[in-house]
Amino acid sequence: MAPYDASLRVWRGDPSGGDLRDYTVEVNDGEVVLDIIHRLQATQTPDLAVRWNCKAGKCGSCSAEINGKPRLMCMTRMSTFSPDETVTVTPLRTFPVLRDLVTDVSFNYEKARQIPSFTPPEGLRPGEYRMDQRDIDRSQEFRKCIECFLCQNVCHVVRDHEENKAAFAGPRFHMRIAELEMHPLDTVDRREAAREEFGLGYCNITKCCTEVCPEHIKITDNALIPMKERVVDRSYDPLVWLGNKLFRRR
Repeated sequence: MAPYDASLRVWRGDPSGGDLRDYTVEVNDGEVVLDIIHRLQATQTPDLAVRWNCKAGKCGSCSAEINGKPRLMCMTRMSTFSPDETVTVTPLRTFPVLRDLVTDVSFNYEKARQIPSFTPPEGLRPGEYRMDQRDIDRSQEFRKCIECFLCQNVCHVVRDHEENKAAFAGPRFHMRIAELEMHPLDTVDRREAAREEFGLGYCNITKCCTEVCPEHIKITDNALIPMKERVVDRSYDPLVWLGNKLFRRR
């Protein structure tokens, strides 16, 4: 495709407010949205704030909403859009704006710190335990997460209800809990915490998190639903309930 001038609409502002501003930027064959944002910085708006790092879809830094859809700017090709289409780039809507396209995602790191770390059996030394590959398939899938927080951004539990953030960890961190719960060497029972401390019950499995994951992790099917099933087994299975009653009596 020959170079052309694209219509770009970018949100500019800070915590006090802002608006969408229109620009015209040259586009060359094979470029991605992040390339165009960088050209806009270099030629017209040197003060434009944008977060990025690897430009290879592996660091998760350049998350934004492009024409209303949460994406990585470095993985969204300009060829996705027609030359006469206006491409609108806005910051992640769920998190507070710091400046322009940069948001404050510290909520996610706060939730990460609240999750008890991996806890192997006491006294286990390296090399003393062998696992089948099938034992860790799920854990390895979840470890592909690049923490772009697109799943957190689209989750309506936190996106539409600021008051839920204190009680709900969001899909990325329920996936982390599931990763540890399913690991054959982790000794901590995380089911009660998933329900009581991290609000797993708030999730109504709409799969919006899975739809935007750039690593194609099946967050809902392989992490959230299995964790819900484990919580139900522990909390509502009548035999488990009876066993807990008998155990407490003793």
